[in-house]
Amino acid sequence: MTTTIPASHLDLLEQPNVIVLATVMPDGQPQVNCVWGLYDGGHIRLFTWRGTQKERNLRERRKATVLVVDPYNPYRYLEIRGTVEEVTPDGAEALADQLTQRYVNQPTFFGHVEPEEKRTEMQLVACRIRPTRVVTYG
Repeated sequence: MTTTIPASHLDLLEQPNVIVLATVMPDGQPQVNCVWGLYDGGHIRLFTWRGTQKERNLRERRKATVLVVDPYNPYRYLEIRGTVEEVTPDGAEALADQLTQRYVNQPTFFGHVEPEEKRTEMQLVACRIRPTRVVTYG
């Protein structure tokens, strides 16, 4: 069982591909969302809003899986199962800005993706997921 992202599939995380995030609901049912994210060489990093079901799932049940599918070959993908090591407001807006630049080539999340006036009502949290198992195909 490997926890290392192989060079053969690292490109899927280096490009701004949408990541499918699976978390676990209180009843054990999976919840799946599409998110922006990045790989920092050791962890998958993403952000979400405080108070959402996704945030509660990440905080209360510390298991998550991400799936990145090659947009040019749907039979080539990278699955990363992991442990949620952190869910924090610290650095969340900076991460949202970094991902906004990466995914939509705009300088900031608030004012470009979400209206500036939502900054106070949308409390962001940054999440860090450590891979515990990596599966590749194609």
